[in-house]
Amino acid sequence: MSSVKSVVISCAGIGSRLGLGQTKALIKINGKSLIAWQLELFKDVEDVRIVIGYQANDIIEEVLKHRKDVVFVYNHRYFETKTGASFYLGAVDAKEYVLEWDGDLLVHPDDVKKILATDGEFICYADKSSDEAVFVQTDENGDVLAFSRETGDYEWTGPACIMKRKVQYSSGNVFNQLEPYLPMKGIKVRAYDIDTYGDYKRVMEITKNWKINE
Repeated sequence: MSSVKSVVISCAGIGSRLGLGQTKALIKINGKSLIAWQLELFKDVEDVRIVIGYQANDIIEEVLKHRKDVVFVYNHRYFETKTGASFYLGAVDAKEYVLEWDGDLLVHPDDVKKILATDGEFICYADKSSDEAVFVQTDENGDVLAFSRETGDYEWTGPACIMKRKVQYSSGNVFNQLEPYLPMKGIKVRAYDIDTYGDYKRVMEITKNWKINE
């Protein structure tokens, strides 16, 4: 794991599309909270920053059960901003490179290891699986050329790694922050967003046999 890389997990949102009445970080996936899954995957990362807003105290309480040394950052405007604002706020005092990670995202443990071992800037994408996808258009080398709401080879799920000095404030999405720097190196991963209840049921099944510590 690079010592010049911070991980920023964006957990400020309400998660209203999911319809389970709580922020996505706290939903249970096969017996443990989504944020617990993520913290386990990042156990060897020195600098982990969690951006909170909705149900902030509940998230803090859950996180501290698993790890005491995370940095909590507040997005007080979580109701009117998207993940771009949270990523910017989490990156402010981070290390040279910042790895953006959505609070509703699970990535296969083997692919997390690959992501953490990869130096420099990159964008991850996956095969299409979500109900409400943003697409990624790639070239023959797998590099990311564009994001699209209509068509693309793969689905944009995140994560992405970018130099901290390039992270500009946006009230929109993280992919909007990345667009000025395209094309960027692309990495295909097994990643799953949980935006809707259909996504949630699908991820429950997919993660049943995941082994994190092997």
